[in-house]
Amino acid sequence: MAKVSVYNMEGKQVEEIELNDNIFGVEINEHLMHMSVVGQLANKRQGTQSAKTRSEVRGGGAKPWRQKGTGRARQGSIRAPHWTGGGVVFAPKPRDYSIKLNKKEKRAALKSALTAKVNDNKLIVVDELKLDEVKTKKMSEVLANLKVQKALVVLNDNDKNVVLSTRNIRGVKTALTNTINVYDILKYDTFVVTKDAVATIQEVYA
Repeated sequence: MAKVSVYNMEGKQVEEIELNDNIFGVEINEHLMHMSVVGQLANKRQGTQSAKTRSEVRGGGAKPWRQKGTGRARQGSIRAPHWTGGGVVFAPKPRDYSIKLNKKEKRAALKSALTAKVNDNKLIVVDELKLDEVKTKKMSEVLANLKVQKALVVLNDNDKNVVLSTRNIRGVKTALTNTINVYDILKYDTFVVTKDAVATIQEVYA
């Protein structure tokens, strides 16, 4: 099992804990991580875009001018795509962009992402994150002590003071153990997680 240091809010090492290799030491599957990210972004798309084809545009039933004799190019309808006000070629229509991954694939992708953070030394465990009040400056100092900038901060419980203090820090996002996903883990440079949250993750995904 891999061992990682546990730091306090001052950035000092206080102990070491072992990580479960079934979660933080698996063989990295880049394909599944890619599919998970693509699926998550695709599932956010509304798919409500729409434009009219030439058959749906009002008017244009009559031939603009006769076929021969005018000296102009032959035309069949003023609603053809090359006319102003005409239809759109291959017009976009409402569609479902969602991509489905099964549970095993989702879990494997998440474990791969967590393992990648451990391998890159980008996983920082904090003994606890507690603030007496909502104070962005105090949270910025904590992150500075941990020497992180762009980070995903994972909490075990929804601590309002920590969440609100972090919300206005650029490049930092908070998440709970039941809301972590591959996209956020890979997007943010450092994975900052509390000791309690590590225990919960290992319990849920073991």
